[in-house]
Amino acid sequence: MPRCYRLRGHRVFAALYQHHRQVRGQFFRLRYRPHPEGTGLEVAVVVSSKVSKKAVQRNRLKRQIRAALRQLLPACTPAWQMVVTAQPQALTGQYADFLRELEQLLQQAGIIHGHSGRGDF
Repeated sequence: MPRCYRLRGHRVFAALYQHHRQVRGQFFRLRYRPHPEGTGLEVAVVVSSKVSKKAVQRNRLKRQIRAALRQLLPACTPAWQMVVTAQPQALTGQYADFLRELEQLLQQAGIIHGHSGRGDF
């Protein structure tokens, strides 16, 4: 993931988890909110040890999710912060499934294809 797209910092995560909207799919949960500065697109990928106790599996899953997100980021509207959290079922999924579900979640959130999806937070 390019550095300019990374969501970083404990305070930023805390603010996002406190004031967010979310959509869920079979493999992922997408938490999102408008970027407080109104510019940029910041994304984080979280794979908990509850998904797998093995770091190798967690890291592989994170790499696959980031690769799918890299394909979708050019279609995203700017000014959003989001966290993609993997569910335990993601271990059984394939890259094509991840790409399809992430695109669907981003559309539901209004981050892809124009619809702003913004409301009061």
